[in-house]
Amino acid sequence: MAKWGQGDPRWIVEERADATNVNNWHWTERDATSWSKSKLKEVLVGLVVEGEAGRCEINGLKHLEGEASCNSRKGKLIFFYEWNLRLSWKGTVKESGEKHKGSVEIPNLSEENEVDDTEINISKKKGEGDVLKDLMRTEGTIKVREALRDYLKALKTEFTLGMILPTKATVGRELAAERTLSENTVQDSVSPQSLDILGVKIPTVKILMREIFNSPADELYSIFTTKELVQKFSKCPAVIEAEKGGKLQMFDGCVSGEYAELVPGQRIVLKWRCGNWPDEHYATVALNFKDMAAQTELQLECKGVPVSNEDSTRQCWKQQHFEEIRILLQQCKDSME
Repeated sequence: MAKWGQGDPRWIVEERADATNVNNWHWTERDATSWSKSKLKEVLVGLVVEGEAGRCEINGLKHLEGEASCNSRKGKLIFFYEWNLRLSWKGTVKESGEKHKGSVEIPNLSEENEVDDTEINISKKKGEGDVLKDLMRTEGTIKVREALRDYLKALKTEFTLGMILPTKATVGRELAAERTLSENTVQDSVSPQSLDILGVKIPTVKILMREIFNSPADELYSIFTTKELVQKFSKCPAVIEAEKGGKLQMFDGCVSGEYAELVPGQRIVLKWRCGNWPDEHYATVALNFKDMAAQTELQLECKGVPVSNEDSTRQCWKQQHFEEIRILLQQCKDSME
């Protein structure tokens, strides 16, 4: 029994008036179901499998049932997840050009089994094209397992940020180290009166997304760097200064930042923030364009997103950027036909 007044670290009211889980003693639980659904779709849909037989792509998440959570007790994290998934795939035979479709079923992804032991069933609709089914059973299964490992790694790292809080002793050591480093850095060049308090650190996550667009890489790159095209897909006035240090402002100021790096047709790096984030807090966004003939794989890495804004930031990119860009590309294609 935790006893007040006797220095027992489990007594949270004595340590913190706001009842923070001091020393991580108490049981806390965070529901990971919604986050997991988005993450599983992100790592699986768009997965490409290529071989001598042809090319296949997982193009849809048809069924996703289950739940996931993370619990913290005495500074330890305990994970629970149980998922039943059905994915759709499409493919083209290299020699004949025939197109075929099929399914990938994962009936029991759970913490009770290792990923390598998780059952993955590949099926194909009736007809010829078994070479693609074999491709999915071999190379496809390997890639699906890799994607599932990516999900579990993110569940145990990105999602759990902020669950294990620093203890009183840890905070003391960190503050002492930071104070020493700060004093050594500014002692000779900055007077004490000129130092400003920069605020407190906030827990952040990294968002990884992968999208396939029916567009060459240079064309897709231009959509992110040309003011007129940005205004078309965002349906709002924009400030686009596509050069290093140039300003970026979209959606009536709800998104802002600046361009940090530009490699035409290949890569864009942004200092980026949403208007409802803590003042002066920015994420680093890297957009990598991988040319695949008539298509482009766009890989997004967004580091430094506040934990509380993870879902809204993911939806901002998914719905307000990627989906609207697809619509714009289709409109351009239709106008040329």
